[in-house]
Amino acid sequence: MSVLPAIRMLPSPDLARAMSADGLRLMFPLAALHAALWPFLWVVVWSLDLPFATSSLPGHWHAQEMLVGSFGGALLGFLTSALPEWTDTQRLSGRPLFLLAALWAGARVLGFLAVEKGWLLGLLFDEAWMLFLLAYVLRLAWIRKTTDLLGFTLFVIAYATAAASLRIAMALESYELAESSIRILGLSLLGLLGLALARITVPVTNLILDPTEKTSPYRPHPGRVHLAAGLTMLVIVAEAATLSDAVRGYLILAAGAAFLDRVAEGFVGREGFSLELGGLWMSSALAGTGLVTCGLSLAGLPLPWLGGLHLALMGGLSLGVLQVLSIAGLLHTGQPLRFSRITRLSILLLVLSVLVRILPEFTPSLALPFGPHGLASTLFSLSFFLWAKAYIPLLWSPETVDQERC
Repeated sequence: MSVLPAIRMLPSPDLARAMSADGLRLMFPLAALHAALWPFLWVVVWSLDLPFATSSLPGHWHAQEMLVGSFGGALLGFLTSALPEWTDTQRLSGRPLFLLAALWAGARVLGFLAVEKGWLLGLLFDEAWMLFLLAYVLRLAWIRKTTDLLGFTLFVIAYATAAASLRIAMALESYELAESSIRILGLSLLGLLGLALARITVPVTNLILDPTEKTSPYRPHPGRVHLAAGLTMLVIVAEAATLSDAVRGYLILAAGAAFLDRVAEGFVGREGFSLELGGLWMSSALAGTGLVTCGLSLAGLPLPWLGGLHLALMGGLSLGVLQVLSIAGLLHTGQPLRFSRITRLSILLLVLSVLVRILPEFTPSLALPFGPHGLASTLFSLSFFLWAKAYIPLLWSPETVDQERC
């Protein structure tokens, strides 16, 4: 395809139509820009603090803005695009998407400013778009009279409940409730990642193996399709029930092993090492390894819980999100499934940022340049900034609106 024209600086009807033609066209760029900006500000500019916060636990703001802000924006774009495609129903477009984006963005402004007295307003903003997602999933399931979306329904419920609980815990400065809410938020996103990978991996693998789409050479093992997501939901139930560390540890181990089992989906020959496909199984590998580390830590082994958590979320979840953003961004704009150099670099920088982030957790004596987290946050932010640079001209171009390949 020829080089697309630059997007106008001022809004126009054609630009507005392109931005809101699909949920991912609007929310993926916003989520990526948030992921590019927030970690850099949090670590490098604000030195793990917030300029307007008075709370003694500003780290909870960081967790909220990553799990509800960056990843929540990606979730909003993904579900409003993928679910109508999977159910063959009409997708959202136009003003409803702009309204959802405004609700999401309103909460993010409060997060950037750390407006603690505005916690209730932030809660209302975030819960509004989350409850819309829940109603949207239920509506599509009702229209199609299907139970196939039950997993998405349960994880969205857990996600919305944990997000509200975290806001309340932060307002009350309840450390234990905030930590538990953060864990459930992360687990809910990992469960949704497991469901998404189960749906995405097969068609992507077949498209990589046969770009003509005349055959379907890849067939998954049916028994493990939803195993990772199902076991992750058991961990959420155990966390909500405040079961013992040992019980939760062994359940997390099982969920991690199920994610690691998904790595076998990349055993399709040399094509499995392409980043288009390899990033999907690497996402499962990082998520699984992180969960196994967390499980062993809870079971009593001297392994860093925080290192495992960042490996699962900053590693597996972030890479999964970046892969979905990259693959869907191409297919929904009529492009061949072949990553550009910028996209490949963004993926490699993300993986490198994860490795740099967890090194101090496993080797506390190691001294890294720019402090323990400065380099990791810079690489992470740069990764999503490069993605935005490569994909916003595609997603917000009127020329690509009617060229979808999905």
